[in-house]
Amino acid sequence: MRLSIPRTRQFWSVGLAHMTNDIFMSGGIVLLTFLSGGLVPMSNTEIGFAVSAKQLAGALSQPVFGLMADRRGGRWLGVAGLTFTVSMFILSIVMAVTTRDYWLMLIPFILQGIGSGAVHPVGMLNTAESDKSRVASNMSYFFLMGQMGLALGPALIGLLLDAANATPLTVVTGAVAMPGVFTLQSNVMPLYALLLIALPPLAMMARSIPIRAAEKRERKVVDPDAPRIPWWRVAAPFAVIGFLVLLRALANPGSVNFIPVLFQQKGWTPAEYGLITSLFWVASGISGVVFGNLADRYDRRWVMMASMSLAAPTFFLLPLSDGLIALVLAVAAGGLSGGAHSIIVVLTQDLIPASKGFAGGAILGFIFGTGALGSLLIGSLSDSIGLGTTFQMVAFASLGSGLIALLLPRRS
Repeated sequence: MRLSIPRTRQFWSVGLAHMTNDIFMSGGIVLLTFLSGGLVPMSNTEIGFAVSAKQLAGALSQPVFGLMADRRGGRWLGVAGLTFTVSMFILSIVMAVTTRDYWLMLIPFILQGIGSGAVHPVGMLNTAESDKSRVASNMSYFFLMGQMGLALGPALIGLLLDAANATPLTVVTGAVAMPGVFTLQSNVMPLYALLLIALPPLAMMARSIPIRAAEKRERKVVDPDAPRIPWWRVAAPFAVIGFLVLLRALANPGSVNFIPVLFQQKGWTPAEYGLITSLFWVASGISGVVFGNLADRYDRRWVMMASMSLAAPTFFLLPLSDGLIALVLAVAAGGLSGGAHSIIVVLTQDLIPASKGFAGGAILGFIFGTGALGSLLIGSLSDSIGLGTTFQMVAFASLGSGLIALLLPRRS
């Protein structure tokens, strides 16, 4: 089968913006883990709350920004959104190293989610419009670039922090204080250079996203003689998908936010726990294409069941592992749990065929929102029963979501 590669500047502008946005969004958990080691002490509950609130800000704002993007194409909305995401990430670092106060650092950290909430709908809209003969394939590449950003963020930030804190810094009495320069294991100065990676996609969006007039839609007349479908037959599939996503949220994306914490507790360096987090996201992105193709050939319900059920033992064994085995299990956990992502979106669009844009935006917002709640729950539970035991509970949630997939309607 020959792969179709997107070729328009319109696609690549939003694709690169998506990847850049998600680098900053996913790198935040490595930053929090590093800061919690000394600069801004945090419990797992506080880390979970910070990540959850940021994700919820993006989930709740996304439908509003989607409506705004539909009106004019979203050129300046996309530029403003990415600029806001990057600016708030940098500001959260500044607040952390200058005040060492959790709550002051938390405000800009959470506000990143609003910028991300603007980038995603602008990206999906312009991906679909960049080549209307290849909407499905272009959308899969758009999501893959986002997953690559999620993968690059933890590894990149972990490597920068590891390199900056490899040797103790000399502290000179009376020297002028510089934000980000303290002692061993507290230097975050290299992270400020990440501003530079946002410049190319910002310039591309400003030049490549077309500005269009708002479209007027005609209201459809409902035939009063048409047979009515019972409400429960309409609501049941949505309820099944909702419950499935709710349980799956603990495994993906909820659990990934605590993989750095899990392996920091084992004595891993920032570069090492950043790498294992990135491997989780890389596997999740690639597997989405693989499982998506399987779902086109076989029953989607069984593909989703296999994806989430097989992920369960990897989550159960992950806290018991170390070294190379841990890396392998992280790849398996990310790949298997992430494989269902695109299938969930397609299933939801099939249930609302007349409004696929709204359906996709709504289910993405719900996935992000439940993932945020999942992170908060994992953080709270881990402070009570331990992070390792909490990961093993996540395994059972993953198994449950796989079994629930069998209750979905068969594809016609």
